[in-house]
Amino acid sequence: MGNLRSVSKALEHVAPKDRVLVTADPEAIRAADRVVVPGQGAMPDCMRQLAESGAREAVIEAARDKPWLGLCIGLQMLFERGEEGDTPGLGILPGRVPRLVAPGLKIPHMGWNEVIQQRPHPLWQGIPDRSRFYFVHSYYPAPADGALTAATCIYGAPFTCAVARDNIFAVQFHPEKSQSAGLQLLSNFLRWQP
Repeated sequence: MGNLRSVSKALEHVAPKDRVLVTADPEAIRAADRVVVPGQGAMPDCMRQLAESGAREAVIEAARDKPWLGLCIGLQMLFERGEEGDTPGLGILPGRVPRLVAPGLKIPHMGWNEVIQQRPHPLWQGIPDRSRFYFVHSYYPAPADGALTAATCIYGAPFTCAVARDNIFAVQFHPEKSQSAGLQLLSNFLRWQP
């Protein structure tokens, strides 16, 4: 779904002794110890590809009990519906994914921006609050439950850029392109025992 190679290379970098498998095979997903769901481009295309590959149900099952990390559209697809193409998401978390509105600013939101941690979480370990991460997006998560928000970002106005619940952590930004802070987040995910 667009950024698979850069995500897998970043994971291999922080966990050189672990096996990183890029797959849409449902049985491989079910057998995995932890699951990373990246996505880049358009949500309708990512959701269609997830369904056509047969991986949709395995990804939903993994979100029930495995350490689960969503990146960019991998975050957006957690919710019930996205405005982009009026696309149904996986419905794992309550909320929607509206279009980013930032009067006077370019859309997509592209580049480095501060991430404001809203609460402690094991994936923030070793990452100072307001660290900068790399963003490329035109839509953002709007959780129905504010307690899901793990971090916000300001681009014209504040928006949720990370969510967390139980074994799920997901971010709007791209940790695989965010230098040391992004690599620290990925490393934290690989050690996380929710």
